[in-house]
Amino acid sequence: MWPNEAATQAFATALAAALQSWPGGRDARIELRGNLGAGKTTLVRHLLRAAGVQGRIKSPTYAVVEPHQTGTGDAAWPIWHFDFYRFNDPQEWEDAGFRDIFAGPGLKLMEWPDKVTGQLPPPDWVIALEAIDENQRRVDIQAQTPQGQDWLQSWTSTTTGAPHAC
Repeated sequence: MWPNEAATQAFATALAAALQSWPGGRDARIELRGNLGAGKTTLVRHLLRAAGVQGRIKSPTYAVVEPHQTGTGDAAWPIWHFDFYRFNDPQEWEDAGFRDIFAGPGLKLMEWPDKVTGQLPPPDWVIALEAIDENQRRVDIQAQTPQGQDWLQSWTSTTTGAPHAC
């Protein structure tokens, strides 16, 4: 349970650090699920800031994807933020050429993944958010890959008060 946005930010900051230290974490695939207003984009914005993204962070609602990068050279970390809300057919994912992005390096953060069912590779984590009221969020993290399971085990053993698989 996150009682307020500060808790969301704290989670995002801890997750950004963890992803950069876990083997393969910089190439994670994370689905964000929840109704409109659940806090998916807010979580992503905090995560991007914590990862070091500078400048304006736009929601990809209309563009579908917003590419970001932190660092340079060997320290470069590509991060892709997808919002599939406006998709009407899962085939639109294929038509948009996203298969190449998912085959390449970088963190992939996906809002509304149910709109492209059957197209996405399995996510490492699914983070489900539910708005309890204007400030509080119920959070559930599910690992969907063996690597994601390892990360979740590491997360729950090192992060106190963190949401965990239910």
